[in-house]
Amino acid sequence: MSLTATLPHDLEALADSLSASADELHTRIMRGIRQQQHLAGNNGLGGASPLTHGAAQALFENEVALRQQANSLYVDAASHTLEGMGVTLEELLRLAAEARDAMRRIERVKELAALSADLLAVAAAIAAARPEHLVAPLRSLKQQLAARLPRGSA
Repeated sequence: MSLTATLPHDLEALADSLSASADELHTRIMRGIRQQQHLAGNNGLGGASPLTHGAAQALFENEVALRQQANSLYVDAASHTLEGMGVTLEELLRLAAEARDAMRRIERVKELAALSADLLAVAAAIAAARPEHLVAPLRSLKQQLAARLPRGSA
């Protein structure tokens, strides 16, 4: 498979695989740390090889790097998916950040539900590659966020 012909689904599958590998690495690191902690008590007997502090730190760095690569692939997949959707990744990232900020300040559950529902509908339309289902929730999300701006900021 060439990188130029890679579909968003392929990138997402690779990102999922890298994320799963990072999860497995994390599990193994934690098992090694616990083994190291128990090493003194049972004379080194046990299944997993214990980890030194330095080895654990190096493996944690690998885990973080795997997650960063996976996240980068998710972004690439999203960018390809957005082609022809009438919205840019930058705009979606900005709206998502604004929505997160608004969620921190919203007092009324009804407003929180409406905002989160619109954000979810936007994500679902993009994931399903259905631009016709994107327009209404995107407009509603923008309106809700604009209404939360202090007067005179718009």
